[in-house]
Amino acid sequence: MSNAANTRNFVVAGHSGSGKTILCEQILRLTGAIQRAGTIENRNTISDFMVEEQTKQSSIYASLLNCSWKDTKLFFTDTPGYGEFVGQVVGAIRASDAALVVIDAIDGPQIGTARAWKIAKQRRIPRFGLVNRLDKDRADFKATLEIMRKNHGKNVIIPLFWPVGKGAEFSRVVNVLFDKDIPAEIADDVAECRALWMDAIAETDEELMERFLDGGELSDDEIRKGLRASVRAGNTIPVFAASAVKEIGLPELLDTIVDIFPTPLEYVPLPGGPEEIVESGDAYGVVFKSVNDLFSGQLAFIRTVTGTFKADSDVYNITEQHKERFGQLLMMNGKSQTPFTEAGPGTIFAVAKLKNTKIGDTVAANSNCKSLPGIEFPGATMSYAVTAAKNGEDEKIAAGLQKIAECDPTVRLSRNDETHEFLLSGMGDQHLAIVAGRLKEQFKVEAILSTPKVPYRETITSSGEGHYRHKKQTGGAGQFAEVYLRIAYNEAGYEFTNDVVGGTVPKNFIPAIEKGIQEVMTSGPLVGCRMERIKVSVYDGKYHPVDSNEMAFKIAGRAAFKEAIANAKPVLLEPIMKVDISIPDTYMGDITGDLNHKRGRVLGMSADEGLQIVHAEVPMAEMFRYATELRSMTQGRGSFEMNFERYEQVPGNVANEIIAKYQAEVGEDKDL
Repeated sequence: MSNAANTRNFVVAGHSGSGKTILCEQILRLTGAIQRAGTIENRNTISDFMVEEQTKQSSIYASLLNCSWKDTKLFFTDTPGYGEFVGQVVGAIRASDAALVVIDAIDGPQIGTARAWKIAKQRRIPRFGLVNRLDKDRADFKATLEIMRKNHGKNVIIPLFWPVGKGAEFSRVVNVLFDKDIPAEIADDVAECRALWMDAIAETDEELMERFLDGGELSDDEIRKGLRASVRAGNTIPVFAASAVKEIGLPELLDTIVDIFPTPLEYVPLPGGPEEIVESGDAYGVVFKSVNDLFSGQLAFIRTVTGTFKADSDVYNITEQHKERFGQLLMMNGKSQTPFTEAGPGTIFAVAKLKNTKIGDTVAANSNCKSLPGIEFPGATMSYAVTAAKNGEDEKIAAGLQKIAECDPTVRLSRNDETHEFLLSGMGDQHLAIVAGRLKEQFKVEAILSTPKVPYRETITSSGEGHYRHKKQTGGAGQFAEVYLRIAYNEAGYEFTNDVVGGTVPKNFIPAIEKGIQEVMTSGPLVGCRMERIKVSVYDGKYHPVDSNEMAFKIAGRAAFKEAIANAKPVLLEPIMKVDISIPDTYMGDITGDLNHKRGRVLGMSADEGLQIVHAEVPMAEMFRYATELRSMTQGRGSFEMNFERYEQVPGNVANEIIAKYQAEVGEDKDL
């Protein structure tokens, strides 16, 4: 096993279709890890080995790969570029020391590009760009570069390599810092890039800056050292030029990975993490991915942060505070598994059959190690109500989905106590369709996915009073209770007060009255939803020393409260979602117009990573299909995040439609 100084660990990310998988395939072939490169069309790449990936001909899962180049061990991860599978990118970036973001030379930077830049920036790891597919007829390196510079700045996005030739004439790349044989047609571009680099390099060290300003020359070693420092600090993003299919620019890429990509000894620290990365101390690492393997069972993927893990050893799950046992350590190349014995800093490896270890957990050789922060995954943007296609299989579906969610933290499961639905939530319709397919394939149960009910609420808009006298006489002791109460709107929420004076209602019966009121509040008069924001005051009543009991006062309280509600102008409330929509500028008009049709309110706009971000509030009822609608409106170039904000009154015309629909459904149920 290579030592940490001779290890590089990076993630390959970017927009779907930019050529990430073929790039990884050609790296494996060029380094001798495989004999022949597969293709997407032939469905035989090392990365996309899952059936659903081969069917879709697009990456869905992060695939772990490794190879060696010039005595340096490379661990890298091919990640999906489609937004609905962003959870795979988040986990992979957490386990990496650098991000290589691939950009299509024809289509330029897109939403997947911006997403990769942003996640890597949040993790504070160095970023590198690779403009790919430069052998294509419409490829334009300079145009792509200008868009990237517009998004990040000319002094940040600086080519480290420049292409020679265009389209079918693209034949090689030149290093703008070190190559001397520069074709005349690109000499000015190369000189400009070299000048930008020398400025950035000089700024990393005062001594270099003084010598540079005085007209002195910097040595190649000083240039490399300054280049590494500038990139490591996040001040610059080097750009490569390549054609992965033709392997043009790939040897230069691999050489540069060895030269300037950070080593695991330079791991960006996390709160609670090690102050110094070492190879010989207590090992600990983070679980960033998990899969259900047909042959090995549950596989946990771990990145060693510091120290060295060993096969056949006891370890501790620091997050969950329990002991685990490592059997074989497995080095992964797609689905291929190679056992090995030791995993030092930066190593990515898998372990089978851990008892209770999940994604985001810290594992360590010593129980006294501190737990690293968990991995924050994006919130769900789409939900379906789940029911079994066959009677009696609801528990099987719940158990199967739970297993799937353990391997994909962007899958969320919940049960809505108000609508009584079991909800499956995720990043979009295609993501959830994949989940349903895995449920059927792996667990042999079929689920029906349907649009969930909106968890409406009900409240009142004015004050109201209610009175009820409950009297029931049978042979023997009867029932008697009389209750007077008033209600009012209360922004702070539900409140109950006992304002009875003179003992007209004994204190021991007051809890029974409140219990009856709370039972009514679980099902409001408009659409049967929970009521809230109501203050209830019981101020008078009567009792009988023999016939009064708790049941009688509960019944009287229920009836009096219903009468008060009818007098207090009940209204319907709906959940309002806070939505942040990231789109290219050209779609701004379409998006804002659509939000207006959805009863949304645009709160403002901002820009990030070259995209426009629309900040809005939209009723939940309008957002169930938004992942699909946004994809259609933006040709797959938009994405959004959504979180619950508050409840708000439904407009009268919309409320009338909801109430009428509910009453019709209730009528049908009664007929049945």
